[in-house]
Amino acid sequence: MCGITGWLDWKCNMRNEQTQIEDMTNTLIHRGPDDQATWLHDRVAFGHTRLAVVDPRGGRQPMTLTFGKKKATIVYNGELYNTEEIRRALQKEGIQFRSHSDTEVLLNAYLVWGKACVQRINGIFAFAIWDDYQEKLFMARDRLGVKPLFFARTSTGLLFASEIKALLQHRDISATVSETGITEVMALSPSRTPGFGVFENIEELRPAHLLTFDRNGIKVRRYWQVESFERNIDPEENAAIVGDLLKDAVERQLVSDVPVGTFLSGGVDSSALTALASPHYSQERPLNTFSIDYKDNDRYFQRNDFQPDDDNVFIEEMSKTFHTEHHRKMMTVDALTESLGQAVRARDLPGMADIDGSLLWFCKEAKRKATVALSGECADEIFGGYPWFYKKELLDRPYFPWMSSLSLRQQLLNPEWQERIDVEDYARMRYQESIAETPRLEGETNEEAKRREMFYLNMIWFMTTLLDRKDRMSMAASLEVRVPFADHRLVEYVWNIPWDQKQYKGIEKGILRKALEPVLPKKVLYRKKSPYPKTHHPQYTESLVEMSKQILDDRQAPLHDIIDRTRYQALVDSKGKDIDTPFFGQLMSGPQLLAYLWQVNEWLKTYKINICG
Repeated sequence: MCGITGWLDWKCNMRNEQTQIEDMTNTLIHRGPDDQATWLHDRVAFGHTRLAVVDPRGGRQPMTLTFGKKKATIVYNGELYNTEEIRRALQKEGIQFRSHSDTEVLLNAYLVWGKACVQRINGIFAFAIWDDYQEKLFMARDRLGVKPLFFARTSTGLLFASEIKALLQHRDISATVSETGITEVMALSPSRTPGFGVFENIEELRPAHLLTFDRNGIKVRRYWQVESFERNIDPEENAAIVGDLLKDAVERQLVSDVPVGTFLSGGVDSSALTALASPHYSQERPLNTFSIDYKDNDRYFQRNDFQPDDDNVFIEEMSKTFHTEHHRKMMTVDALTESLGQAVRARDLPGMADIDGSLLWFCKEAKRKATVALSGECADEIFGGYPWFYKKELLDRPYFPWMSSLSLRQQLLNPEWQERIDVEDYARMRYQESIAETPRLEGETNEEAKRREMFYLNMIWFMTTLLDRKDRMSMAASLEVRVPFADHRLVEYVWNIPWDQKQYKGIEKGILRKALEPVLPKKVLYRKKSPYPKTHHPQYTESLVEMSKQILDDRQAPLHDIIDRTRYQALVDSKGKDIDTPFFGQLMSGPQLLAYLWQVNEWLKTYKINICG
């Protein structure tokens, strides 16, 4: 994995901009601590930081190649999982390779097939190519949005980067946030409207989109979308196909020249990846698996609908069954509170509070033993593992079902912002925009159509929020995390499996469990879903209360420009206990709301946000 950045300007001589492109590149060193380089041309400059995973010597970037009259230079963040198939196809076209890096394969794929190359590749990627022959910039992002890519239009060109912080380092980009940006932060965060960068003039290239920029201007278009059709196959055959697709995705994503491990929470999804990966290791050199827990959590853990079981018994079962070398990482409350600010700087935005911070800490711990890790993200979104897929009151909600806090969010605003924005109207507008994109299937019942909308919403909103979190926190720790459940072939296939089969035998994610029957111990396979672990230690809440009181005592704290002081005081006095529903998703409840508001203040202060409009 890597960090990429660049600047194209039709009026400026880029050969004079070494210092500027280096300043932008330096902000991304955490994404690529193994190597750093820049490349300058008359009209374009690229910067690259590299985390070497495949072919450390042969994959250096920026990379320039020629094919006939064509010449192009690439900066690329990601991994291709069908490198060898593409390599063989290109050899038939006359390409001769000098390395076994996927960067060389990807750039040659562009030289031979042009922008159609994105249709042929399987992987996670965000890349930019300067086509010297056509004087054109070409950028693309993977189908599900595993790897990020932001850009900013200028009066005479365009800037791009893996992370917002690199764009903010450019002299023409300021940390300005408009009224709409504040609305995003207060109404929807930690999710974001697809393509919206929150900061003024900063956009994100949406997943499955490509961008071309030449002297005629910028064009952005979608190159991939799930397609809806009837799949009349019995559940046994569907389960077998799902199992084969997942197995193939895991095996492809184990390819690496550096140590690989798996995140193992004891849930079905991470356990499946561990079980499928373990045959590729031996007892002499076992698979490394990693889990996170919190000090004294066993003393304070209380079962509820969202977290019904302690995970450790299932983790031990998996590690013993598949002979892994397991590493249980124990986080303290002090480390957790310290991570909140680090997570803001990793994301460039307020995010999922301690859910972000703990992942960042965990990735740093895993990095001690591995450079690459496989994670079980995306299974719930594509197989329907959340309550909003089957609880009618959530399925029928006229806005995002993971947002039970819209009225609370509105109440938190001070009188000025209450006048300026309507949280619920904004959330409903973004909801309607997204469901209008849903690929429809004629003849479906109203309930089936509604559930298809729900799957689409989860794919482009909830899933991308989690993938955004995973990328930013893992790359802040210089750890590459791969997500086999986001393999587009698996997503395409599961999209059209009927709901009654996805809930095979009335069981949550039943078709996936059926597919994994030959693989997982029954004890693990049919356990109830348990989400990402969080601390239950009362000291964490106490720490957040003290941190919040410091904001209340500071009349200059920027949070007061947005939040109602009296409502905030009441929230702090109650220690968040008067929040009876999660602030976001299933995990962000009372303490997480206190932590989120602290992160908003930290973001406004650290980034010196100028609110305009």
